[in-house]
Parts: sequence; C-alpha cells; structure tokens
Amino acid sequence: MKRFFAILFGVIFCRFLFCRTQIPENANFWSNFPNEELAEFIVDRMSDEELLSQILMFGWAGAEPDNLLFQWVGGRGLGSVKVFGWNTDDINLVAKSISSLQKSAASRRFKIPLFVATDQEGGWIRHVKGETAVTPGNMAIGAGGYPVDAWCSAYYISREIKVLGINMNFAPTVDLFTNHDSTIIGTRSFGDDPERAGILGAAWANGSIAAGVIPTVKHFPGHGDTSYDSHINLPEIDIDWKTFKNRELVPFEYLIKEKVPAVMSGHLSFPQIDKSGAPASLSKYFLTELLRNQLGYEGLIITDDMMMNGATMYAGSLSAAFKMAIEAGNDIVISSTTARLGENLWTCNLSSMKTDENFKSRVKDAAFRVIKAKLEYFKGENAAPLYPEASTISKFIPDREGDKFFLQQACRSISFYKKSEESLSREKAGRVLLCGSLPQFFTEGKKRYPNSREFKFSYELGPNETAWMSENILKIYDSYDTIVFLVANQRSAKIAEQLKGKGKKVVIFSIMTPTYSFGLDWADEILLGYSWSGYTLEAMFGALDGEFEAEGILPFKN
Repeated sequence: MKRFFAILFGVIFCRFLFCRTQIPENANFWSNFPNEELAEFIVDRMSDEELLSQILMFGWAGAEPDNLLFQWVGGRGLGSVKVFGWNTDDINLVAKSISSLQKSAASRRFKIPLFVATDQEGGWIRHVKGETAVTPGNMAIGAGGYPVDAWCSAYYISREIKVLGINMNFAPTVDLFTNHDSTIIGTRSFGDDPERAGILGAAWANGSIAAGVIPTVKHFPGHGDTSYDSHINLPEIDIDWKTFKNRELVPFEYLIKEKVPAVMSGHLSFPQIDKSGAPASLSKYFLTELLRNQLGYEGLIITDDMMMNGATMYAGSLSAAFKMAIEAGNDIVISSTTARLGENLWTCNLSSMKTDENFKSRVKDAAFRVIKAKLEYFKGENAAPLYPEASTISKFIPDREGDKFFLQQACRSISFYKKSEESLSREKAGRVLLCGSLPQFFTEGKKRYPNSREFKFSYELGPNETAWMSENILKIYDSYDTIVFLVANQRSAKIAEQLKGKGKKVVIFSIMTPTYSFGLDWADEILLGYSWSGYTLEAMFGALDGEFEAEGILPFKN
C-alpha cells in the first residue's frame, strides 16, 4: 500500500511538473496558457528593468504623447499610462494616441498591453472631455438613494471611455462627506453614511465592470474627514481606531466583499492608527497588514499621483517616495508626468533591486499581480479595444441611452431644502430675473420663463467681482417679482445675501456642495442639485415649475 501511494504521488507530481514546464520559451502574453502560470512564466523571464517598468504608470503633457513616453513604452516596457484632463480636448486624438501607445507596447517580446486609466468619476471630475456626458455625480446619486442609479451611471460613463481604448477608471470615490469644509471631496462623495456609500459604491463598481472598464475604488482608507488637499500637503485625520473602523473602513469593506479589482491608496495620515504618521500610500501597515491581511483584499493596489505633495513631502524625495510606495504594498505607482529616462525614481530603485533581494521580490510580486490582472481582463470577453478607431467614436459618444438616463437620474436627485406650498408657474412668477454663471442655467430658465432677464457673473468669482456684483444687483432687483439665483460657492452666496429682506420672491438653486446655501434660509425656496450638469439644471427648473415631484433627500447630516 505504501508503495502504491508513493507511485501515485510520483505520477501526480510528475504530471504537475510536466504541466508547469510546457510553456515554450517563445510564449508571450497572448499565448494560450492558464493566466496564473503564464504570468509567472513571464515575470520569471523579465529583466529587472522590465519588472520595474511594468509597475509604473505615467501621464503625459499636452494633447499627444511625446517621444519620451514612447521610449518608456517601447524601449523599457512601461506597464500603464494615464489620461489626464489636459490630454482630452480632442477625443479622436485621445483614441489615436492610445492606439499608437498600445502598438508600441505590442512591439516588445512579451507583447503585454497597457493599462490605460483616467479619472471619469462623474460630476465635476471628468478628465475625458469632448462630447462625453457631464453627469450629475455621486452626491446626486446619494440624494436619490437608488443603487440602480449608481450602477447605470458607471455603466454609461464607462461605455463612453471604453470606446476610446481606456480600460481602467479611477472611480468610484467612496470617501465620506464628513468634513463639510472640504473642497477636494465635496460632491464627489455619496454622502456621510458609511453603509450607503458602500452599497452605492459597490453598485457603481459593478456597473463599470458590466461595461468593460476596470473600476478603482478610492481613496483608501478615506479622504472625507479633512479640509486639506493632498495635492498640496499631507492631511492628518486624527481619529481613533473605533471611529476609523466603524466609519472610514465600512465602504471599502463593501467593495472588498464584491471583489473590486483595484483600490487606490490615498496620501492621508492617520496618526492614531499608524503612529509613524506615514501617509497610507506609503504605509506597509495600511496596505499590507490592514488591507491585504486583515481585510482580505486580493486585487491591485494603485497609488494616487506620486507628484502630489502629500507623498513627496513625507518621503523627502520622489525616488524615496516611489520606493516606500512599492515596499508598502502598492502594485502600480503613478506619476502624472513622464519621468526622464535617467531620473532618480528609476535609477535609484533599479539599483535597489540589484542590491536588495527583498525589494526585488516585492517588485516582482507587484509585476506578477499586474500581469495576471491584465491577462484576466484582456483575455476576457468585454475588454476595451486595444486599437480604437477614431472614425467610430461619434457613433458612441455621446451615449444616446446614457443621455436619457442621466436626465431621469437628475430628477430623482433634486431635493427641496425649503419649499413653497405652490409651484412657480409662469403666471405666478411674474417678472423673473435669472442670476447665475452657467449658460445652461439661462437656457433652461428661459424655456420656463421666456420673458425673464439675465444677471451674469463668473463661476469662479474674485473678491473684486463679488463686491461689484453685490452692488449692481441692488440697482436692478426692484424691477422684478421673482429672482432665481444660482449658488455654486461661498462668493455667489454672498451676492445672493444682498436680496435678503427686499420683499421679492427669491428662489435659490444650489449646485455643487449645498452647505453654501444653508445660510440663505430666508429665501422662499431652496433647491439642491449637487451638480452643475445640464441634466441637473434642467431637472431643477422642472421641479420648480411643478413638472414632477422632487423626492431627493439631503445625503448627509446638516
């Protein structure tokens, strides 16, 4: 019997060994072998330069990639590229650029395609411009409260960017709207309820996957409880473990259970959680111990842009920040600019790979995760095109189905913070003055109130213009019965404040973060829209005119 089991074990072992050695030396990314085995085969044969390149993601300046980026892709095997808002005025050129970069990647021996990422969250974070939809965004989804709206928002957003060859999106944002002074998160948040943010975020991620784009939940472990911007400095969120566990981590736990394929680490310090004070993006405790080991996350971990001061100020230099990010457990490290070929972030970390076996092992592990994720995505049935055809883009962007959906979703999101008993029909409005900064606000207003007049000011008001407009509105308001005023920020709210107690019917349209309008509760009506999207403005005027009953609810505690 012992001999029988020994023979049986030997046969099984030999078959296993035989299967593991059947991949020929000329195999590449597209060879037909199991994903895990092929990924292992490739990384075992990669040079140090190829391994390190595979875990980097670079953006480029201007409309088209320059020769330097092509040197990184075709010459060194860069693994990923990032499309930023300054690249996308011409979406046909975006598609052409992506196609050229993918062809450059395919020219290398392993023919590994690029991850091509962007930030198309919906709402005001919309890096791919052109004719793509300007959607109501996350806080509007939170106000409506329907997971199907989160799913469909992601689905239609993703269908548009997928046509261009973009296969990864840095969304959804599940940061909580905890600090109401935050200008970096604001309406990017679903609201302040961790459970609801988790449910809506999970629905958003699944909608993106259904459309064929990899979602990336961010910013782990939560950017919501600070007014500081990690582009400028390192925010410290000084909360205890109990608060952290029951608030910040909850949305991410929902996404982890749904097996979200990618998580973005944030440049955020939680000194009571990791006493070193390191940003989570550079912290082995946050990324390896907590995210991987305790929470059981198995997908890719991707840094936020390492050119942000929140990372480099702590590390002391960009090259040190890159090394710390890799050691902490990130699998892809992002730079919004293309590094020079001899830059320290490359030479110093490549040198460390040759002298530090543990560091090389971590780079190799990250490259394995990236290549395995690429195999699973690109060999699936729903991947974005590697070589998008610019001639077909106008057929899919804007998305016609998405156009209908986003108006419906906007209607479900509109909230009345203060409401009159009767709707403001054309007859009841009398002489109407429309005060605001957005062309579509005036367009939609004139559809309902065709004889209305316009009082225009800039969206981004300076102090001098604010003072000037505050004086001028007092010179003209008396000629009107009803004033509809668009409030987007603190300075536009200051102009609206001049109408207090003037005996006119005042309606406030609050777009973006609604907290700026809460101090205007002397107004007759206050509608909350959470967005400057055209869909939102059309829905707000429809609600004001009584075309539908606005049922959205404020998605955070006031």
